Amino acid sequence: MDELLDILDLFSDLGLDGVVVWLFRLLGFVATLAGVALWLFADVGLLIPAVLIIIGIILLVVPGLLFELLEFV
Repeated sequence: MDELLDILDLFSDLGLDGVVVWLFRLLGFVATLAGVALWLFADVGLLIPAVLIIIGIILLVVPGLLFELLEFV
């Protein structure tokens, strides 16, 4: 966990925190969209689309919060 915080601190020092947050948001949007598409158009059950939707929402919210909390530490 310390290594992850060191990497995020490095990105923050280089001014790339906004880019990293938007990349994670894009990845979260794609995962959420894939989960909804699987749920609507494929017959794979409910577990896989639900997991993709939850992971997508987490990827949309958490990176921005993590960088905000990193500034206070």
